[in-house]
Amino acid sequence: MKLSPYLLKQNWMLLLVGFILAILLTIPVRLAIAYYQAPQSQAILTLGGGSDREEFTASFAHFYPDLKIWVSSGSPPKRAREIFHAAGIDKNRVYLDYEATDTVTNFTTLVDTFKQQQIQHVFLITSKFHMPRAKAIATIILGSRGIAFTPVSVPSHSTELESIFRILRDILRSLLWIITGYTGA
Repeated sequence: MKLSPYLLKQNWMLLLVGFILAILLTIPVRLAIAYYQAPQSQAILTLGGGSDREEFTASFAHFYPDLKIWVSSGSPPKRAREIFHAAGIDKNRVYLDYEATDTVTNFTTLVDTFKQQQIQHVFLITSKFHMPRAKAIATIILGSRGIAFTPVSVPSHSTELESIFRILRDILRSLLWIITGYTGA
């Protein structure tokens, strides 16, 4: 029995939709398990985008002196080190990562490092206007690996938020990464 091209295409589409739904349904379960197993954050992840984020992180880190700090594609290395040094943060706590080129790759370049170090919960630090998009991406990428996050916004005077288009675009890119390992960057 030979299937018509239409039925074949329809079956592939159903399979793809089913696969995506399966992925999306496992993420909340993995996040719930991570929150249960690690209710307190075990590291700090700061997304690059301005020295104000590193400065805030340096102050914030004083409240959690045992946590390692990852800064993803932030200020140039010399400036970032100066910020943490001036705040009295031990240089051995700070990991500067410059592999990321955008918000999606901020997560994809570090998620395996967190997994290898058995980190199941991170503080996620970024600007207030950037947080909705960062949370959407973190839910998918970190959640797919069973890593929970607690968002911490850098205070700002701006009431502006990123567009829904950018958020939806990066949700799709995050799903693409889960399925193919490619971010679309």
